[in-house]
Amino acid sequence: MTRDGAADPLESSFGHLERRVLEALWRRRGAASVRDLVPEFAPAAYTTLLTTLERLHRKGILTRARQGRAYAYAPRWGRDELTERLAARTLGGWLRDPAAAGAILSCFIDAVSDRDDRLLDELDRLIREKRRERAR
Repeated sequence: MTRDGAADPLESSFGHLERRVLEALWRRRGAASVRDLVPEFAPAAYTTLLTTLERLHRKGILTRARQGRAYAYAPRWGRDELTERLAARTLGGWLRDPAAAGAILSCFIDAVSDRDDRLLDELDRLIREKRRERAR
């Protein structure tokens, strides 16, 4: 959950420890080795943290660079950009099914309009902007 009580958009893509590691790296605003992160993750074992960083690297979420005999890991994207990329991938997959696309879009519009009229206005603005871009 986020601070405002909404569901964390990264929850469905990452485990609890993966999210904690990402948050720690975003707070640092730079690369960190396992050794740098261990104090924030007690009592997690060094090897558990290393495995988590490696898993995030294999998923393409973290970059890594050799730092002596170890690696330093850094997020490839900020939190907002990562959330946007995950949403685009998920939504793109759903919209590939023509039978489901209409229902998904309708559900999305309902969810946006139930939450905030300003969001609905912003969605309308984005649609008009995209149509102008495609017309060029």
